[in-house]
Amino acid sequence: MQGRTIIIHSLEHAVAALRAAREVGCAVTLASPPGAAAYTGALWFREVVKEAAREVPEAEFTAILDCGDKPGLVMAAFRQGVRSVRFTGAKVERDKLEALAEQEGYHLITGTLDSLDLAAENDLTAACRDWLEAQ
Repeated sequence: MQGRTIIIHSLEHAVAALRAAREVGCAVTLASPPGAAAYTGALWFREVVKEAAREVPEAEFTAILDCGDKPGLVMAAFRQGVRSVRFTGAKVERDKLEALAEQEGYHLITGTLDSLDLAAENDLTAACRDWLEAQ
């Protein structure tokens, strides 16, 4: 069900992305900014995503927490209930994390994400709608 990716920085961003996805009639992937697990934490991200889903229950979406190159943050995110994470670290660490993710039913994303970053957008809904309609 993965859709186009939108980088969120707040609950307001997440809700705008989900509302736009519902309006357009497509799935969306909510992603944290690069390396966000180090400064927002997995629990914050998980709760923002949960609350956005409560506010827009009809939206189809997935969510990815970016853990940068820190394998410990990946492990912490998995322990705290985040099912999909992005990891940009070394291959040896990535291989170990991929094996764990596969065994436990998690998703480890290692490539780049073609995404819209809402940090600099003024009209969140319009930016999200335009991005999603361009698919």
